Amino acid sequence: MDQVLGTIGSALGGFFDAPVIQFGLRAIAAYIVVIWIATAYWAFRDMQTRSDNPILPYVAASLIILFTPVLFLFAALIYKLIRPHEKVAEATERSLAEEALLNEVDAVPHCPTCARRVADQWLICPTCRTRLNRVCPNCNRLVGLDWSLCAWCGKDFERREPVGAFVGATPAPYPVAAAAAAAAIASANEPPVITTSVPSDTTRVRKASSAAGPRAPRGSSDPLPER
Repeated sequence: MDQVLGTIGSALGGFFDAPVIQFGLRAIAAYIVVIWIATAYWAFRDMQTRSDNPILPYVAASLIILFTPVLFLFAALIYKLIRPHEKVAEATERSLAEEALLNEVDAVPHCPTCARRVADQWLICPTCRTRLNRVCPNCNRLVGLDWSLCAWCGKDFERREPVGAFVGATPAPYPVAAAAAAAAIASANEPPVITTSVPSDTTRVRKASSAAGPRAPRGSSDPLPER
């Protein structure tokens, strides 16, 4: 038995001592070392694309290096299990897509009360009857409820115009102007009053005396009657 084992050992020793086998073994060892270092570099670069932390790429590469060329495949498997599943570029792209989607949703007009979709030209929500817009009294165009002035004609909604003002005159106060307007309307609605002139007694006496004839004038030398 010992002779058989010695024969096998000597044969294997002679086989591995061959120059060709030695060169092949060295080439395989160099290839494994290259794969080991390349795996560590891959872990370093992959962690840079998946995290903004500048220390984590060095930690991932050190994990591959510490497992030696014999067990580095297990280190690569562990790294793939614990690494972030999403890259930084993918996360940024996803957040931009979500933001764009939210902007599109916000761009669609909706009622602030019931959140139903409404049109831009609607004045009132047909669902909850919430006031959506108003009409400018100057240009008759739709304006927002929170506008302080009209963007089309420039009318200031916060400034009140005087009521009942005349051209070139000082505007009267509102109660006086309102009372004057009410009196004008009442006088315009009243029917015209027809008056007939009736001659008085004095007029009758004067007419009778003029018909009887002229009276004789009193002389200036007539004495005054005695009392």
